[in-house]
Amino acid sequence: MTTTLLRTADELHARVRKGRRAVVMTMGALHEGHATLVRTAREIAGPDGEVVVTVFVNPLQFGKGEDLDRYPRTLEADLKLAEQAGADAVFAPSVDEVYPGGEPQVRISAGPMGERLEGASRPGHFDGMLTVVAKLLHLTRPDVALYGQKDAQQLALIRRMVRDLNFGVEIVGVPTVREEDGLALSSRNRYLSPKERRTALALSQALFAGRDRHAAQEALRARAREVPATRARAEALSAIGESRAAADAHAVAKAVPGAAAAVRAAARLVLDEAARLDPPLELDYLALVDPSDFTEIEDDFTGEAVLAVAARVGTTRLIDNLPLTFGAAS
Repeated sequence: MTTTLLRTADELHARVRKGRRAVVMTMGALHEGHATLVRTAREIAGPDGEVVVTVFVNPLQFGKGEDLDRYPRTLEADLKLAEQAGADAVFAPSVDEVYPGGEPQVRISAGPMGERLEGASRPGHFDGMLTVVAKLLHLTRPDVALYGQKDAQQLALIRRMVRDLNFGVEIVGVPTVREEDGLALSSRNRYLSPKERRTALALSQALFAGRDRHAAQEALRARAREVPATRARAEALSAIGESRAAADAHAVAKAVPGAAAAVRAAARLVLDEAARLDPPLELDYLALVDPSDFTEIEDDFTGEAVLAVAARVGTTRLIDNLPLTFGAAS
């Protein structure tokens, strides 16, 4: 199969559509994470459908002092990877094609969710992201659009925009792809020196530490549901020599409340250690949030959550996250 390069919306609209159209939006510099998105899109579209990959470095998403000029442009390599992953077409428009007449005066506002975490660190970023996503959804007219879960806040905002503004498209999130050492795949990883990369591993290591602590907390939750976790029970177990069971009962009584705080603490310990490395990790934020609005969860929270981290190593800013599920709905 040969992947067709399209430069204008007219070229894209002239294509004869058969079956479902699945779109993967990228800013280029494609890697295995993008390839996973394209392969998933191919599965969803099926043999009779169409997979379109967009490649567009959106200037509205870059704030003052950010890396728009040095952001990698590798269209020839991108075409090859897209073709190998199963894309039918790559839509790579110019800035003038997407924004005729200059930057748009009317834009999408990300609202309060867009001002938290990444939005606080990069003011206006999510307004620019949603504006170009809305435009590309209109230009490509997909039945389904796929985005990586690595950009969890971006994915949540796109889902919210599609729901709130009644876009007729299905949004699919695809799990983060990681390198063997755990580092989340990112186009920005290429900026890291070997020493910086070693420090950068603390992002995923912190998330894994939080995940492990979460698993331990959830195991205690399950045990608490099976047996009463009272001081009297622990003392009774201890009296008959069941010291391990007594310890467990004490742990259940103490650990089930405060589960979110324990997860944050486990992750922060790793990040604090990384701040003392050479070169150091400069933490931007560590957050454990509700993905519906990206506000911090409380210790009695149950349901889906996202443990997210952002930090700078040298001149490179990296983000990562893991989904976690707290408790069972009662």
